[in-house]
Amino acid sequence: MDQNSKTRVVIIGAGFGGLIAARALARYPVQITLIDRRNFHTFQPLLYQVATAGLSPGEIATPIRWIMRNYRNVEVLMEEVKDFDLSRRVVKLPEGELPYDYLIVAAGASHAYFGHDEWEPFAPGLKTIEDAVEIRRRVLLAFELAERQAASGNSKGQPALNFVVVGGGPTGVELAGTLAEIARRALSNEFRCIDPRRTRVILLEGGPRVLPSYPDDLSRSAEEQLRHLGVEVQTSALVTRVEPGSVSMGETRLPAAVIIWAAGVAASPLGKKLGGPVDRAGRVLVNPDLSLPGHPEVFVLGDLAALKDENGKWLPGVAPVAMQEGRATAHNIAAELHGEPRKNFHYFNKGSLATIGRAAAVADFGKLHISGFLAWLAWLFIHVFFLIGFRNRIMVMIQWAWSYFTHERGARLITGDTRLPGWDQSQAEIAVPRSKVS
Repeated sequence: MDQNSKTRVVIIGAGFGGLIAARALARYPVQITLIDRRNFHTFQPLLYQVATAGLSPGEIATPIRWIMRNYRNVEVLMEEVKDFDLSRRVVKLPEGELPYDYLIVAAGASHAYFGHDEWEPFAPGLKTIEDAVEIRRRVLLAFELAERQAASGNSKGQPALNFVVVGGGPTGVELAGTLAEIARRALSNEFRCIDPRRTRVILLEGGPRVLPSYPDDLSRSAEEQLRHLGVEVQTSALVTRVEPGSVSMGETRLPAAVIIWAAGVAASPLGKKLGGPVDRAGRVLVNPDLSLPGHPEVFVLGDLAALKDENGKWLPGVAPVAMQEGRATAHNIAAELHGEPRKNFHYFNKGSLATIGRAAAVADFGKLHISGFLAWLAWLFIHVFFLIGFRNRIMVMIQWAWSYFTHERGARLITGDTRLPGWDQSQAEIAVPRSKVS
């Protein structure tokens, strides 16, 4: 047997970076172990569609074992990594240790509250399927509780329905625009005691403009499209407090039926356990070939890695970066097994897209900037193309086509607790145990 066939590669995280690395390495005579806390890969760019009832979780998630079913040298473990012993080259698991010759850590990131983790119960972020289902529950439940309260006759007029999205990056813009569409289109004729079109959707951005990573003209276009959809955009609005039913900016208090957090990102805590240098967000400062300083056999990818491009700018935490990093790392490991030198990673930026709502988006393709319907079409086809699984692509296309022509949202399920933080519970005393993802 070829000596290389005994090379053990452990990959932590089945996101974009880890999955691409595993599939690329599987062509070589190595033994791969792919570890993830969940048994499915989530297409994160479409999480907001689940959160806003446009898609069901199963349409943007695919079982990892199904993805890797044809790669006989890949073992999949549903497990949570606890720590590392880099000197012994082992990964520590709850029930033992896993040795490796090469280690790829692509554990991703979560939302960060800038030192105010106590805000999380009142303002969930959007990084996982569970987050998306929880946001969907809160959004839909807010309308139902408002209808119940108005129908009871105990309230004067329609209860206030304010949806506040904190953070004007791509996720915040996507959520705010879609929430406005839901209120003004999808639910407009379904309630008898309230008018969903009177819902206020407020987007708070701490900086001077939304989509700060995009060119100025696209940022302005995005804000105009948001306002056209009915979103109230407030820039230079720094949140200082989040409480049940309200958001504060200094002395200004803003009542809110639902608060969604899209303002900060923190790397997986596994990054710090590697023992290398990290930035303020917990991302590992990697070498140009994506390896951990002092440990050339360890690679860090995706949202967990901090690396600058040729222009001195930090690479963004987006799917295309992670995918290219996964492919480059696989090629470097394969080259080293054949006695060839490694190559430094160079990111090829094919462009950035952000959707705002129905037929509204912005696209940055270098010197070419596109807004509106054409940008939305580009966003749609690119995201469907990268969805894993033929069935998923077909289902998403059908759902989007139906939603485009009818304005309906087909996954409007309320699961779990029927209470909302900060809501007047005198009109919402019925509660059921919170369930898992459905």
